[in-house]
Amino acid sequence: MEPQPVTLALGAEGTTSGLWLAPPKARATLVLAHGAGAGMAHKGMEALAQGLAKRGVATLRFNFLYMDRRQKRPDPPALAHRAVRVATQCAHELAPALPLFAGGRSFGARMTSQAQAKAALLHVRGLVFFAFPLHPAGKPSEERALHLQEVALPMIFVQGDHDALAEKPLLQSVVANLGERTELHLLAHADHSFHAPARSGRKDSDVLDEALDAAAAWMLARA
Repeated sequence: MEPQPVTLALGAEGTTSGLWLAPPKARATLVLAHGAGAGMAHKGMEALAQGLAKRGVATLRFNFLYMDRRQKRPDPPALAHRAVRVATQCAHELAPALPLFAGGRSFGARMTSQAQAKAALLHVRGLVFFAFPLHPAGKPSEERALHLQEVALPMIFVQGDHDALAEKPLLQSVVANLGERTELHLLAHADHSFHAPARSGRKDSDVLDEALDAAAAWMLARA
């Protein structure tokens, strides 16, 4: 399936790009924000979008403004949050009858959760996080998770159990403290990029399929 280009207007800051991918008979939509170092067209983001489409989930990918302008420094949080809000509204307008979810990969997941914590994202039923960056590598901390207490929506963390940016025991503790509205799906042997070493006996494609199955099933159960 070929995605359809869209343009997102961010007010005085200008516009940024998006990609809408809707399979026939889609049953839900996910707004999918990219990580800090790779934009919406990166092969990893394309794989997520195409894989979700095969599972009945439409996606709206978008670039944060810095990525669209080919700048290295990520946008300040307020601007990133605005992009998330504009993207969720756009996704709702593209498919108003579909249940809407929001989230993303790594940096995009955190910007989405922060936006929701500050003010509810309209029409959104739940948040989907792929490789949520709980802390910098080698510096375990729960500080980046504090805002999640302000998120009333259901959430799912799809996370490699060898993710250096989310040490497993710490992540499990964070999710447990968030209560029944939150689910954690751990991907065995996978790192932050959902890569599994050859010695594990798992292929990266197996890890990705598991991640997609878990995220799609979670969304469709709430659709």
